[in-house]
Amino acid sequence: FGQEWWQRRISRLAAKTRQGYSETWDTHVLSRLGDYRLDELSPAAIEDWLAEMDGDGVGKEAQRKALKLLRGAFQRAVEWEKIDRNPAKLVQMPPPPDTPEVRPLAPAQVEAMRAFLIANKRYRDALLISLLAYAGLRPEEAIALYWGHVRDRTLLIEQVVSMGEIVMRTKTSQSRTVKLLGPVVQELAEYRLRSRRPRADALIFPSRHGEAWPATTYASWRRNVFATARDEAEIESATPYTLRHSFASLLIWEGQPITYVAKQLGHSPAMTLRTYAHVFDEMEGTKRVTAETAIRRAQSKMLRNVA
Repeated sequence: FGQEWWQRRISRLAAKTRQGYSETWDTHVLSRLGDYRLDELSPAAIEDWLAEMDGDGVGKEAQRKALKLLRGAFQRAVEWEKIDRNPAKLVQMPPPPDTPEVRPLAPAQVEAMRAFLIANKRYRDALLISLLAYAGLRPEEAIALYWGHVRDRTLLIEQVVSMGEIVMRTKTSQSRTVKLLGPVVQELAEYRLRSRRPRADALIFPSRHGEAWPATTYASWRRNVFATARDEAEIESATPYTLRHSFASLLIWEGQPITYVAKQLGHSPAMTLRTYAHVFDEMEGTKRVTAETAIRRAQSKMLRNVA
């Protein structure tokens, strides 16, 4: 049944999603439950399966992913009239692991990274960090951008790079428009001139062959370029995705409402509040500073330090 379900349902999904599902299915579902008949898997058997994973040290998040995948597979089995009910629905989902509070980088830290890259004439890498930190893009969204997505004061986000391919969908399967901050508008314009005014259908961050980055290229960039800039800036821990939190923090300190912050980030207001509640709390009673002001102050200070 697993092979039939995979062929009819999962094979249609994006390559990166398929890869994640495949790892979960092969490692935690098929290896432990593959010898069962569909009608043999009772709620009790599934609870035993979760307990076995727990005993083997499988993390709560991995258990949750495996159970969600199993629920989806069984739902298709019900719809295709192979079984009468979905036993996985009757099993309680393992509690989510405790999630640490996000720690956004301040503009001064972002500018320290960018200053190192600019000093080494890595203007493309500095721009990529700006788009992550000051426009809130996910890495897979940023490296999928064409110059045609850049408007006068906005950026259209409608696709991602998945396993080296451009896919016309975002994480939420919805396009969005991000309002560009002044410093980012300026940097995009300067980089476009430096790149000899590429056409609208050219990628902003192409591979050596002018195509989308394969997964190995992004992994190399994260490991070598980003990590080096982070270490040179004396930042203890941060990932490219951390910079997205920096953008959210800038908007919150600017005094933007939750709905606006959520729209710019491309997820729900509920998720925004859940993720950044502590940032909203810290903002109460403090003087608001616009995001552009905060960035330009950090850039001016960095220039003075370099001089």
